[in-house]
Amino acid sequence: MVKHPGFGRTYISFDWALKRLLRNKASFVILEGFLSELLKQDILVKNLLESEANAEAEDDKINRLDLLCENHRKELIIIEVQYHFEMDYFQRMLFGTAVLLTQYIQRGQPYSRIRKVYSVNILYFDLGQGTDYIYHGRLHFTGMHGGDQLRLSKTQQQKFGREEAGELYPEYYILKINNFDQVASNTLDEWIYYLKTSELPAVYHAKGLAEVEKQLKINAMSPDVKAKYMKLVEGLNVSESMIESAYEEGEFNGIEKGIEKGLEKSREYQERTVINAFQKDLSVELISTILSLSPAEVKAILRKQGLLV
Repeated sequence: MVKHPGFGRTYISFDWALKRLLRNKASFVILEGFLSELLKQDILVKNLLESEANAEAEDDKINRLDLLCENHRKELIIIEVQYHFEMDYFQRMLFGTAVLLTQYIQRGQPYSRIRKVYSVNILYFDLGQGTDYIYHGRLHFTGMHGGDQLRLSKTQQQKFGREEAGELYPEYYILKINNFDQVASNTLDEWIYYLKTSELPAVYHAKGLAEVEKQLKINAMSPDVKAKYMKLVEGLNVSESMIESAYEEGEFNGIEKGIEKGLEKSREYQERTVINAFQKDLSVELISTILSLSPAEVKAILRKQGLLV
């Protein structure tokens, strides 16, 4: 079972910080440090954006974005943190970038105004088959005969600030946190260490971690905020245990029917978790955060059980 990294640790987990503490300019240096180490370029965060601004309904899937920011080059950066297994998470990543590509260009504008998008996915479950803990996905246009990479013209390079045609397209980063062995051999690893343990390495040099040490100590929280935080952490651990056990039941059977049964059982456990959490006075917003459901999905489950009008 995956244990939420904020449980019994010194520092606030990164997912909680993303949703609640890193949304003011004084804390941008933490985001900038993490993104600079990951993207291997100096990132300055200019604005945090709200994708909900263009959503037509509260259950629009784009509302699930944990954080969307704009850097000094007006590029868009999605950061998602996910604890629970999702079979179609690759498609979810694609959907998120596709929506942003259309959301941030106005009707009638030339295609040259389409923004560069980076999708950063911090995952605490096993996605696909791979033993590494950081994967980078980027589009390449490769010659089918000579194997050369399609480059932009000199004029295009000057206009777009890129060299290869594929650089204009979205880039994806998948951080499989559970694969990290907790030995930090470089500055990016120091960040991965924090993401996995909610602790800092004994010695670190990564950009942004000094501000984590200053700003994100759990004991610096007010008593009421700390209580809410620990309640969320406990809820995440309980829900992860229930959902994971359902998937394991399906995988143990080793056949398609068994997996389908496991997936169905996981949905039942998920509904039960929603009901139990609501009966323990957790808000709809908090439950949706814990289970990565939209508020509308949580409300639908509660209405089905007659717990919400």
